[in-house]
Order: sequence, then structure tokens, then C-alpha cells
Amino acid sequence: MTLRNQVLIWTAFLVVLVLLLWLFRSILLPFVVGAALAYLLNPLVNQLQKWRFNRPLATTVVLLSVITIVLSLFFMLVPMIGQQIIELIQRLPGYVTDLQELFARWAPEINEFLGPERAAQVQASIADLARQALGFIATLPAELVNIGLTGVSVIAFIVLTPVVAFYLLLDWEGMIRGLQDLLPRETKGEINQILSDIDDSMAGVIRGQGGVLLIDAAYYATALSLLGLNFGLAVGIIGGLLSFVPFVGAVVGFGLSMGIAVVQFWPNYWMVAAVAAVFLVWQFVEGNILYPKLVGSSININPVWLMFALLAFGALFGFVGLLLAVPLAAIVGVLIRYGVSKYKASALYQGQNGGSDGDANTV
Repeated sequence: MTLRNQVLIWTAFLVVLVLLLWLFRSILLPFVVGAALAYLLNPLVNQLQKWRFNRPLATTVVLLSVITIVLSLFFMLVPMIGQQIIELIQRLPGYVTDLQELFARWAPEINEFLGPERAAQVQASIADLARQALGFIATLPAELVNIGLTGVSVIAFIVLTPVVAFYLLLDWEGMIRGLQDLLPRETKGEINQILSDIDDSMAGVIRGQGGVLLIDAAYYATALSLLGLNFGLAVGIIGGLLSFVPFVGAVVGFGLSMGIAVVQFWPNYWMVAAVAAVFLVWQFVEGNILYPKLVGSSININPVWLMFALLAFGALFGFVGLLLAVPLAAIVGVLIRYGVSKYKASALYQGQNGGSDGDANTV
């Protein structure tokens, strides 16, 4: 089979896959989360098998343990967090009004520092940003209905997700063998190398970045609560869970925290500075210690490409698209890097004579 035919076949396969995802997007949520859960838990099941557990028993033990932990955390934390989030949403218009009053009180000093024209622009920008934020919050319940987070779908999600995860874990090795048998024999080794790179990227996304996300949420919620910030638990959870989008989690959490801190603690500069330090210090720790250790270079996705993927898949597939965006972006990144390496090894890139050492050194 020629390279051209292989490219056409794989392109057609990708187009059909995207069409199927779009067609069934309204029912995919429990299957996507169940598959991610199975992928996440498969190493634990494999470890139990090494300890002489059979596959069904290992799957049952791991899944029941995870469900028990999740339910325990749900009943302990969700009522408290949910109450804080509801109260925060109700209180946000008041915080915006208080910030505007403080800004008006500081207007003479700000005018002197920035100049009247620039100060007016800053005040208009803050007011516009506040209106947009409040408008988003007002439409949030309707948006949740639009993406399918209604009572029936939530119940179906809770019931189906563990079932999907259980059966995928149970037959994981059989599925892998089945896929291996379907690979073309001539290019099986090369495809397996690509699949190995994809597996590394997926591990970085689901296990590594998922771990960073949970640690971020726990740190922000704990630190802000210890500082006595109003709604610190809710703000920390929101900022942490949004950190899967580059910079968005830190920016949203920092903005909410600083707005609340200024209203709550002013004129105590030290407390406002302490709230700012919670985010600034952790951004250094996350970028230089936590992210390299847990995720490493396995994802290797440019933040701009990642944000584009989130917006594009979110527009195409809704909430399910947001869940699929990062893993699919990681897969596409692996395929693009493979395509670039093949292109650089081809006659189209190197020329008829395979290029020269001098040319290679100047590229």
C-alpha cells in the first residue's frame, strides 16, 4: 500500500470518528468519563493482578474503593462547597458595588497617579468586566441546562459511569490484543511506537495533569480558608478546577480572591498582599516543581493550541468537547510531530540527493 493510500485511509477514519462524536455528543458524557476512569485505574488493577488477584476481583476491589472514596468526599465536602458557591454568586453583585465605591473614594489619588483620561478608561474597563461577569453568572443555570446537566442526565451519569469503567477495566487486556491484531503487519512496529507516544501523552494529561488540578484546588482552598478570606473554600476550588485551561484558573481565582480581599480587609494592606502571595508563590511552585514532576514533557502542547482546542471542541461538542479537548489535543500533537519527522526524512524535504551536511546544519 502506498503512503498516499495510507494517508487517505487514516484521514477518512479520523473524519468518520469526528462525525460519530458529533452525532452522539449528547450521550457521550458517561462513556467519556468512564473510559478516562478505566484508563486511570488500569495500572492499579494490573498491580493487584501481580499480587495474585484475578482480573474480575482486582477490578471490583479497585472500583469499589474509588467509589467509596468519592462518595465519602462528596458527602463531606460538596454540601459545604455548594453552599459557599451559592452564597458567593448571590454576594458577587454586592462585591462589585463595594469595589466601585472604593474606586470612587480613591478617585483623586488615581487621577493624580494615572491622569484623568487614563483613570476614566480604567474605571470603564472595570465596570464593563464586572457587567460581563455578572451576566455570565446570571445565565449560568440556563447554560447548565443547555449542556445537559439536568436531573435525569446527572442520574444517568452517576449510574452509567461506574458500569462503563467496570466493563472496560474487566476486558482491557482483551481490547488491547484485539486492536493489536487489527494493525497492518507491515507497519505494525511503527504504529505501536506512535501508540506508545500517545499513551505517554494521555498519561500526562489524565494522570499527571489531573493530579496537578486536584493539588491546585486543595492548596488554594486550604490557603485561602486559613487566611480567613470570605468564600475562600469556594474560590479555591473554582480556581483549582479551572487550572486545566492555561492561566484561566489562576487568573479567575486571583481576580475573585483579590476583589473579595480588598472589600473584606481594606485598609489592611498585609492581608491583601498575603492573598496575592497565595497565588503568586504557587504559580512559581507549580510551574517549576509540581508540573515538571507530575506531567513532565509528555504532553508538550503549546498553551495557545490548547486554548484553541478547548474553544473549538467546546463549540462542536459542548461539555463533552471540553473534556475531550485536552486528550485529543495531546493525540494530535503526537501525530503532528510524527508527520513532521516523516516529512523531514522524505525526499520532498531533503531533495533528490538527500540533502547535504551543510544544508542540515543551516536549518
